[in-house]
Formats: sequence, C-alpha cells, structure tokens
Amino acid sequence: MRKEWRNLAVLFVTAGAIFSTSQLQAQQQEMSGNGLSPRFGVKAGLNLSNFYSDEVNDNNLKAGLNAGVYAKLPVFKGFSIQPELLYSNKGSKRTYDNAVFGEGEYRTNLHYIEMPVLGVINLAKNFNIHAGPYVSYLAGANITDLESDGSVDEIADLNPENLNRFDYGLAAGFGIDLGPTTIGARYTLGMREVGKSGSIAGEAFRDTKNSNISLFIGVGF
Repeated sequence: MRKEWRNLAVLFVTAGAIFSTSQLQAQQQEMSGNGLSPRFGVKAGLNLSNFYSDEVNDNNLKAGLNAGVYAKLPVFKGFSIQPELLYSNKGSKRTYDNAVFGEGEYRTNLHYIEMPVLGVINLAKNFNIHAGPYVSYLAGANITDLESDGSVDEIADLNPENLNRFDYGLAAGFGIDLGPTTIGARYTLGMREVGKSGSIAGEAFRDTKNSNISLFIGVGF
C-alpha cells in the first residue's frame, strides 16, 4: 500500500499545480470584466458506498472520504461545465456476529482517483443540479476488519492488477451555494465490473459494480 499512497501523493501534487495555474488564469479573466468568470475551489466530504450487480444489491453502506479540487467554467448564463479531480474511497462492508470472532464488520476499501466532468444548471440563484460522466483509476485496495471495540486490522492487501484499474459511469446531484461555499449531494453509478478474471480476488468481485452517495462541502475562490 505504501507505493499506492506515494502514487496518490504525486497525483495530488500535480493537481495542486494545475489548480494554482488555473486560479491565476481566473484572476486575469475577472480583471477583463467579461462577466462570466470561472471559479476554482477545493472540496471534501463523505462517501456512502456499496456494490451492486444484476443479481445482488448490497445495502451495507460503507463510509469513506472524498476530497479534491474543481473548476466551474461558465458557458453561458445559468450553465457551466465543472471538471473535478478527486480522491474517492469506495467499496462495501459486511457485518458478522458469531461466537468465534465476536461482532464486527469486514470492509472492502477501493481507493480511486476520480475525474467527473459535469454539466451544471442553475435552477435558482443559489441552487443547481449537475450531471455527467466520470472516469476513475484504482490506486489501491484492501480489506479491513473493524471490531466492536473500535480496533481496525488489515486482513488483506489486494493487488489492484487483479481488479479493473479503470472504472467509468454516470454522476448526478445538486448543490446549494452559500456565498463562496457550496454544499451538496451526488450519486455515482459505476458501469464497469470491479473484478476481472484470472485470480481469486478478481473472481470474487466479478459481476460487481460501484454505487456511491457523496455528501460534500466546497469552497470556491
């Protein structure tokens, strides 16, 4: 996992450099007085994720983190394009309760670098809806055991090469603007299977896709 986290750090450093350059460009455009100035910001929030398939709908929502940067680029009044670059922790959980192991839950953690590209429509001054596609890259994966006393043990470090590295799907949600701050919610539906053939881990996640609810807060500049 250390290698995967180093890769994750490099991606976020790159994103930070892009964000800084974009912010400078935004300031220059605001000075031009064109009235349609882009906005850039940072965001973070909570994921509630699970797996789904044609046969199984796993309703055990697992909590995770989402965080990253975004740009809101006006096309015309009331409509913008919003690309984002995010870290998104997805997966699922299964609870257990038996005489041998006690009570707890097994958590499958999938660490994605995700890029949604959304169309944003302002239905009111402070309220918008957004929708569009996303693509994501699997940077790491593991299974942990959260016991009833709050302790967490890593019981398996999954090789991402045994899973599909790339995921893609659709995203839709809403946002409420409170000055420079935005709060909102989003649902993303994966369209590619998590697992792939050729390994035990891959076969365990065949016919399984990502489903995720995101609650977020962002600050624009």
